[in-house]
Amino acid sequence: MKPLSTSNMIVALTITKFRTRNIIFGFIGMAILRIPLMLNKQCKFWKLMGSGKDAQVDLPPDFKHWSILTTWNDKADCDEFYNTSFTIKWFRIFGLEELTILLKPLSSHGLWSGKQPFIFEKSNLIHTGKVAVITRAAIHFGKVKDFRSNIKRAAKSMREAPGYILSAGVGENPYLDQATFSVWENTESMKNYAYKSFDHSDVIKLTRERKWYSEELFSRFEIIESRGSLNGQSID
Repeated sequence: MKPLSTSNMIVALTITKFRTRNIIFGFIGMAILRIPLMLNKQCKFWKLMGSGKDAQVDLPPDFKHWSILTTWNDKADCDEFYNTSFTIKWFRIFGLEELTILLKPLSSHGLWSGKQPFIFEKSNLIHTGKVAVITRAAIHFGKVKDFRSNIKRAAKSMREAPGYILSAGVGENPYLDQATFSVWENTESMKNYAYKSFDHSDVIKLTRERKWYSEELFSRFEIIESRGSLNGQSID
């Protein structure tokens, strides 16, 4: 196994829209694709996830959109996975539309399934240009209704925020494990939404007061490469 190289670490996210007739293969994939991922020694962290309707953050699952998140020591390992793996072939055989984005961690705090998956160097903190964000939370069972009733307004204000480009809601569990992926024109626009938007800042306040989460993570990334589209929209 190669030692972890923080300077070259690559995070890859693929969101695939399955054809309606192939939805069953999305469910099957969530079960059987765990095996080759567990056996892949180059893959440092992985998650197979479903998504909200039309891959949106604040909508119930539609079972057409499925996603895979992986991390790698370097781009060569990542490229080999995307070019040769059974896992990616499965997504592409049954998929109708695919967005794949390669990311370099700029900052990260919190945990995902008890781990810190995104390793970064402090020198990466200075960045200009487009920025991607992944937020993830494990929601207490008894807090789901309260959380979902408040997250809608934050998601709506995000899509209307200056500098917003694209977002998707994904997660291992349609209600208890929620992750949001978003892309912004620059760090300033992302921060303006995160800290100056009333709806989002109010949700952050409620999160602390009502203790919705048992685990949470916030990570920021440089965009290395993107291919394809999500709901007809590309990142470039």
